[in-house]
Amino acid sequence: MSGRVLVTGATGYIGGRLVPQLLEAGYRVRVLVRNPERLQGRSWAHDVEVATGDVFQPETLPAAMDGIHAAYYLIHSMSGTADFPERDKVAARNFSTTAKDAGVEHVIYLGGLGDPDAEDLSVHLRSRHETGDVLREHGPTLTELRAAVIVGSGSASFEMIRNLAERVPVMVCPRWVFTRIQPIGIADVMRYLVSALELDACRGRIIQIGGADVLTYGEMMTGYARARGLRRWLVPVPVLSPRLSSYWVHWVTPIPADIARPLIDGLKNEVIARDDSAAECFPEIEPIGYAEAVRRTLAKLDAGEVTTSWSDALASSQGDQPTTEIDFREGMIVEQRRRTVDASPAAVFAVVTSLGGRRGWLYADALWRLRGVLDRLVGGVGFRRGRRDAQELRVGDAVDFWRVEAIETNALLRLRAEMKVPGRAWLEFRVAPGDQADTTILQQNAYFAPRGLAGLIYWYALYPIHRRIFSQLSERVAQAAAD
Repeated sequence: MSGRVLVTGATGYIGGRLVPQLLEAGYRVRVLVRNPERLQGRSWAHDVEVATGDVFQPETLPAAMDGIHAAYYLIHSMSGTADFPERDKVAARNFSTTAKDAGVEHVIYLGGLGDPDAEDLSVHLRSRHETGDVLREHGPTLTELRAAVIVGSGSASFEMIRNLAERVPVMVCPRWVFTRIQPIGIADVMRYLVSALELDACRGRIIQIGGADVLTYGEMMTGYARARGLRRWLVPVPVLSPRLSSYWVHWVTPIPADIARPLIDGLKNEVIARDDSAAECFPEIEPIGYAEAVRRTLAKLDAGEVTTSWSDALASSQGDQPTTEIDFREGMIVEQRRRTVDASPAAVFAVVTSLGGRRGWLYADALWRLRGVLDRLVGGVGFRRGRRDAQELRVGDAVDFWRVEAIETNALLRLRAEMKVPGRAWLEFRVAPGDQADTTILQQNAYFAPRGLAGLIYWYALYPIHRRIFSQLSERVAQAAAD
């Protein structure tokens, strides 16, 4: 356990779970993040070193690599942009060359399964392999773990399965639903990743990891349904391309089409382990089967113990923008509301941070949901993302079609809009002690930075509705806190 371990992608689904595992195992951990504020609310945030940097800005990387013994590469730029394979290679080259120059001895990378010799290998899977090739060619010794669908609360692939099975009793299924897959539980993925640090004999190899079962995607959906006590039927159809399928997933699940399409496109290829490298290198790990992985996942979901989600690292409509400093200069439309609440700042803040998801928005929920439907119609994230946790929020969390941009306990919550709008929008709540004991000043601010004439038309056309909704929202928050 000598030296420090660097974790990239620490605000993402895998990285956010790996960091506490490494700390528990006794490692000294440094995380590389573009925005340190995204670590707010993580239970381990004060137990790690934080390096600010971006793999697309190589000049920011040397400081992050200083004194690092081994590093995890958990970065994946797959999104709505068609150039994500090239972006992945650029990021991997920047990272690996800097790591080699800094004296990093070992890099561990989580890639994807799939036959590299298959002529019809999807763009997504080929990109995962090519990323590994770049890391291997330009950097330190690379251990590449390749996995298929990861079964866990918050995994994008598993959320597709879960939502399809929950919401569609009769599923029209194209051919990709009957492709064989070897899913793996998130707990087993964590065990492989942590164990790879101490793995000397197999260091530098490509290791294919998978669960105990090989299933079709359709069997995974029906297996999930059985675990939930649901009856589901699959109806095969000869058509429904990946593009059409991604739109179907877009409407039925919280996964937007631009994320679903490369995932679905990858399902035309069998993704199963084709050798015994995992058993050879990790004989102490016996992966669980799919049914057990689903059972554990459902137990986590029922208990509200979802520590990370696929949406943590994604801003699906507008990209992952840096934190914005809200100001009041020309070009920013500001709508402020201020009221005194007969409750403590903690009580008011508790109501503010519980908005969205299952609780809703306290006023005109039907209109909020209608706005989500309209957003889906134009390719936005819509309203189905909900929240990671019913009570807790942290920077980077999705809240319906908002994302937490800043949070300060009992003081500030700023949400950035990720629905499709002709401009940029924020909703902010500020909480401060009142002049009288057990009172609070609640200030609710709506900010809009319009983009061109369309932005101004949008603001003024919807202002009467927004004025009513936001006015009532402020009032209902005050009422709920005072009750």
